Amino acid sequence: MDDSLSRNADSAAAPTTEATPHLAARDEIRAEVVFLSGEAGTGPLAGSLAYDPADPYAVRMAITARSGLVVWTFARELLAEGLFDPAGDGDVHVWPCLGSTGEAVVIIELSSPSGTAMLQTGSRGVQAFMEAVYAAVPAGSESRHLAMDDLLHRLLAS
Repeated sequence: MDDSLSRNADSAAAPTTEATPHLAARDEIRAEVVFLSGEAGTGPLAGSLAYDPADPYAVRMAITARSGLVVWTFARELLAEGLFDPAGDGDVHVWPCLGSTGEAVVIIELSSPSGTAMLQTGSRGVQAFMEAVYAAVPAGSESRHLAMDDLLHRLLAS
């Protein structure tokens, strides 16, 4: 991982075209990103990617859309695979592509009963985020990071 990546939980960088992963509260890794929507007439959408080692198999993507904040949670492996090859089944698909000016981008397609959204963001930012995620919880070690007591408590409380 690049030593220039911010690891300060108090940093609040404005969204840029490249994600800059940093640790937030509870060692959560966050990256502010800008998404471009496939919808006609829309501009950049502020967003973030987040990873909490206590939920080691998942990443969260939050987007501030016209309708408000939208949060999707999906497999971290899906995002990692989608950097280099088309990946996904069901509601989330991710694949690499070239942007309108020839830069490497990642396309994230989200489907729900309410509709479909196709977003793109810079590959470098997503790659830096995923490097930080896998540095925090290497592949194959996810089960050691599960908070089983918390999970059991939540299951029994419902």
